Parts: sequence; C-alpha cells; structure tokens
Amino acid sequence: MANYDITIDKEKFNLSSKYIASLDIVPIGNQQFHALRHNRSYKIKILNTDFAQKTMTLEVNGNTYEMVLADEYDQMVDKMGLLSTKTHKINNIKAPMPGLIIDVMAMIGQKVETGTPLIVLSAMKMENIITSQGEGIIKSINVEVNDAVDKGQLIIEME
Repeated sequence: MANYDITIDKEKFNLSSKYIASLDIVPIGNQQFHALRHNRSYKIKILNTDFAQKTMTLEVNGNTYEMVLADEYDQMVDKMGLLSTKTHKINNIKAPMPGLIIDVMAMIGQKVETGTPLIVLSAMKMENIITSQGEGIIKSINVEVNDAVDKGQLIIEME
C-alpha cells in the first residue's frame, strides 16, 4: 500500500492509497470532479498542474488551495538527506524503480543542472519525473518512449 505526503497551504497530510481509493470521485467535466466523503459533497476543479515540481492548484467548493505531492520515492530521498544545494557532477542516471518510459525530455549533448527534468517514468500508476541530481552534459540516452525499465537500469550516461 502506497503512502503519499500531501502539503496543502503549508499543512502536511499523509494519505494512503487505500484512503484515496475510498473517496467517491467522479469526473464531471474538463479538469472538474465531484467527490463524496462521509456524506459531504465537494466540487473540485484543477486550475494548474506542474508535474516537474509535483504541485497542483485546486479549487474546492470555491476555495483555492496549493498542493504539493510527495510520493514514496520523494519521501525516501528526503529522509536520506539526498536533497542538497551543493552542485556536483554526475556520471550516470539510473531508473529509481521499475516502470515504463512515458517521455524523454533530454537530448544528447544537452548541459543539465540540478533539477533539470530528464525522463518521465510511469510506475505504480503514477508519472514520476526523473530530474538531474547534479550538473553535467548528456553523453547518451539508453531508453526510448514506451521502453520498460528495471530498477537500477542505466537510462542516461553523462560525460
């Protein structure tokens, strides 16, 4: 069972996939949904989504909320203290989990810095944006869209 840390307007919540599945959510239009929880009705509209930063702006019953989603991978990276402001060179980028390549945003020869989006990996019904953890120049890209990858598989080589 997956757990997600969700921060809404600086207040943090931990939600399990079981809890999320228990919500009665029905799409009612373009980026609009109706949710029912404990006999309370909620009209939800997605105003803005930034997949790279895993943020979303929602309107719920007329009130606007900023939401940040941290999946289990983000929580693990944070817990291990891997989020660093130091600049460092990187050699290779490996798949953090098994999944399917949805998008390749990087190009051979591209100079990247910390946080540069490189690959979109679909895993556990979530799209995960793999970003550069340092700086460097892309030497080769070893995957294409629709490729299945294993955890630890080399996906990008750096110079």
